[in-house]
Order: sequence, then C-alpha cells, then structure tokens
Amino acid sequence: MNLRYHATALRTLADTLFQRAGMPADKARDVADILLEGDLLGHDTHGLQLLPVYMEEIAQGRLTLEGEPEVLSDFGAVLAWDGKRLPGPWLMLRAIEQASERARRFGTGIVSVRRSHHIAALATYARRVAEDGLVLVLMSSAPATSSVAPYGGTRGVFSPSPLGVGIPTGGAPVMVDVSTSITTMGLTGRLAKEGGRLPGAWLIDEQGVPSDDPAVVTPPRKGTILPLGGADVGHKGYGLGLMVEALTAGLAGQGRSEPGLRWGATIYLQVLDPRAFNGTEAFGQQMDWIAQQCESNPPADPQRPVRLPGRRGLALRQEQLAQGVRLPASVVEAVAQWAQRFGVEMPERISSPQ
Repeated sequence: MNLRYHATALRTLADTLFQRAGMPADKARDVADILLEGDLLGHDTHGLQLLPVYMEEIAQGRLTLEGEPEVLSDFGAVLAWDGKRLPGPWLMLRAIEQASERARRFGTGIVSVRRSHHIAALATYARRVAEDGLVLVLMSSAPATSSVAPYGGTRGVFSPSPLGVGIPTGGAPVMVDVSTSITTMGLTGRLAKEGGRLPGAWLIDEQGVPSDDPAVVTPPRKGTILPLGGADVGHKGYGLGLMVEALTAGLAGQGRSEPGLRWGATIYLQVLDPRAFNGTEAFGQQMDWIAQQCESNPPADPQRPVRLPGRRGLALRQEQLAQGVRLPASVVEAVAQWAQRFGVEMPERISSPQ
C-alpha cells in the first residue's frame, strides 16, 4: 500500500528531522533534497526509506555532522578527499561543484572520495550534471558490505556497487543508474521485512543454490546476491564490479582490506565538458541521433515502447510533483516513529491509499 504526500511537505519534514538530530542546516537541506529526489525519480529504495537509517546512524555517532572534507591531494583536474564520514549527499553536491568547475577549465574534473557516508541514489546527481550540459560518470562501492559473491563463488566479497552516468541531449537528459549486481540490498531488505519474494532467482544460498527468497541473504543466513547477469552471464557484472573497485577503493586507497569498516561509501566522480573534445554541437548531434534511434525503434511489445534510461523517472518526477509523492506505508511508519521521537508533526496525506 502506498500513501501520497506533497513533495514540499516531505522535504520540510526530512530537513526538520535532520536538524533536530543535530545536522547543520546546509547539510540537512542537501540530504533532504537528495532523498526526496530519489523518491521523485522512482528510486524509492534510496529515497526517504533511508531517512530512519540515517537518523539511527546519527544517534549512534556513526555519521559526522560538522566540518569539511580533508583535501588529500590536488592535481588540478584531479582532487582527492577524505570525506570523514560526513553526510554523503552533501559531500556529493560539493564534489560535483568542484568537478564541474575543473571540467570547464581542464576538460575533465575528477573527485575521489574516501570515507564518505552513504550517498543515496546516483540518478539524482546524474540529472543535475546532465542538465548543466556536462557528462557525469559516477561509481560507488560500500567497503563494509560484502553481499555479492564473485561469479562462480558462494561467499560475499563485493557490495551491489552502482554505476551512474548523466548524458545531456537536446531533450531530457539520459540518466543511467544501475548496480553491478542483479538487485540491491535495499530491495531485498524491504521484501524480507514484508515477507515478499523477488521477481526471479536473483540470489544464491550458502551452497550456491539459486533462490528468490530474500531470507537467504538476511542474517544469520549467509547467502549472496548474484552479479549483474545472474547465474547465466554473471561474469559481466563481476567484471564491472572489479572495475568499480579499482576506480573507487583502489584510487581512494580505502576499501575492503581494512578491518572494522562502517557503513558508507568510497566514490569516483568524473565530470566531462564536451567543449574540450569535439565541441558541444558535435556531442549533441551524435547523442540526439542515438536518442532518436532508440526511441523510434520498433518495439517487441507495442504496449512497451523503447525508452531511454531516466525518461520514465523524469516523467514520474513531474507527475509526483503535481499529484504527490507515493511512499510505501512501511516507509511512512518508520519515518513517523522518528517524527514522534523529535516532536515533529507528520504532514497530511493528500490521497487515499493506492
């Protein structure tokens, strides 16, 4: 069951709760914006579902509230930060500012971040960069999470590390946000709580037997998520996972080999300015042609025309801004518990359950 709320009311609620928990106003605003944007774009496992988790991280002292990232090195086009476990969405928006400014000077700007807290949905950043006429390449790994086994194995090594790309076009931007595993811990965790099942056998149990039951990856069970491609061609997701590890943990110098890691992220963020290559016009000509060829492609199912990545999310964003944001009742209940704890009134629901 889903419930609808005004986007502005949800943003205010999240902002207020983070500030009541001690987060400075600028950081609270950015984190609230990014979580809400995740829901608006349809990435509801990385939207306000994360608010109670972030609040618990604050309560346990595992999320740094004050300060700035430490600059570890600055090579002009390349910047390396220690994120000091500061709020991930706030760090990401600061990193995008730096990378975008450097991209306009040098053609590309790269920010590597070690010890960031969780950064939420990558699509939220892809939209911002692409709408600014720049290209974003973003990768994230969670060193403390080992829920994905290497292809052919049964013991978790990797996280469901996401890869995000933002591409400007003459129309709406293309926004790629995919994990290198076949599903995410956010979805499996929610389904486990609700007693649900996955659409397919996307998991394996401790003996390597495929399963659609999220219970096999829920402690104390030690099953794992399959790499992207599943049991048949998961070597492809495995390869992508290794690439993400090299560009995130490898370049940041912080990853899975360290003991005692906490929940968070290691980041590789690159912004490219098409002007530095063959120019904005040439880039637009090529990408607009590709976009047109995809969207006009004869569909296998006439009821399901070919879409560009992110277009459905952008349409959903407009619909939810106009008619209200849909939140699962379980998410509303979890957020309401924190609102009650801090004496914050929940916003009024604007529609019947659906």
